[in-house]
Amino acid sequence: MQPFRKGLAQGISIALGYLSVSFSFGILCVQSGLSVWQAVLISVTNLTSAGQVAGVGLIAANGAYFELFLAELVINIRYALMSLALSQKADSSFRLPQRLLASFGITDEIFAVASIEPEPLKPAFMYGITLISFLGWTAGTWLGAAAGSLLPEKLTNALGIALYGMFLAIIVPPARKSKGILAVVAIAAVISILLKITMKWMSGGFALIIASLIAAVIGAACFPVDQDAQQTEEVQK
Repeated sequence: MQPFRKGLAQGISIALGYLSVSFSFGILCVQSGLSVWQAVLISVTNLTSAGQVAGVGLIAANGAYFELFLAELVINIRYALMSLALSQKADSSFRLPQRLLASFGITDEIFAVASIEPEPLKPAFMYGITLISFLGWTAGTWLGAAAGSLLPEKLTNALGIALYGMFLAIIVPPARKSKGILAVVAIAAVISILLKITMKWMSGGFALIIASLIAAVIGAACFPVDQDAQQTEEVQK
């Protein structure tokens, strides 16, 4: 139980952050025409903030299943890379069922906390940090969806802005430190606007996929990551 309790303790700050962010997501779901239980079901089965927001947008726009699949694949593919990285730190007690269960809870924040853990990762530790984070995200979604169905529309619209503030908070700090990230963000925004203006027949989901892929390819070609410098910086940290 000690690794499990340690995971719970490490995940408290993540859960509190998720609680506020997912509150806005719950409001967004209700504004998009989903019910409270549908909003909670999305958070229970798909623990990805950006993927959930994009998915709800496609659902509200009556997007096709294939379009939804591609959007989620592009947005969430990074979690596969995070899982591969964490697998190198996994304790020998990890077996395939434990790996599959732990992979469900791999998010940016959980990956960041788990990756700096000095000891090998035990299944119980990953269960603890995932459980508390999952409860924070799901509870926030339920509270937001419930509030969104009861509060006045003007107030829910104001609260819904917090979700976009979260994305700005994610983008701005790394963009200030890296010209490459700033360029990729700017390119994706410009392409998205151009597609919106010139190809009005194209759905928002495909526009998101195209803009993300083009920006990522340009960023990789023009701003390649210096692996040696990155490893030196990580060692210094």
